[in-house]
Amino acid sequence: MNILIHTIDFGTPEYDEAVRLRFDVLRAPLGLNYTPEQLAEEYDQVHLAGFDRKGAMVAYLNLTPASEGVVKMRQVAVAPAWHGKGVGSMLVAESEKTALSLGFSIMTLHARETAVSFYERLGYSRVGERFEEVTIPHFKMEKTLGR
Repeated sequence: MNILIHTIDFGTPEYDEAVRLRFDVLRAPLGLNYTPEQLAEEYDQVHLAGFDRKGAMVAYLNLTPASEGVVKMRQVAVAPAWHGKGVGSMLVAESEKTALSLGFSIMTLHARETAVSFYERLGYSRVGERFEEVTIPHFKMEKTLGR
């Protein structure tokens, strides 16, 4: 598969494209939007995006430092036409390498209940009980990196 994954910078046209992808995949189906304040908080976070061979963005995720040695994976979005083709797994693997290179040893995330089995296949474990976030059920999950 010819997918190129690399970091993108906040405030660039690529970042704007990522916000559109995230909105289409994650928020619009729930009738939600992003506030300017939510997006402004992302200025110093790590933004990873996957591009097809024509240069179209097909996937995105955000890495947000949480605490010493812990980073939170957020806003994982894969364009619907690319679901089930391994793009999400590639993006998560690249995010783990990136997190390790930045000195993080634990990756945490809030997985939608429908995505829990995807993350479990990638070595993540549930932590705690089911909870609601952005109007739908989630589980906190984490993985020790570098194992």
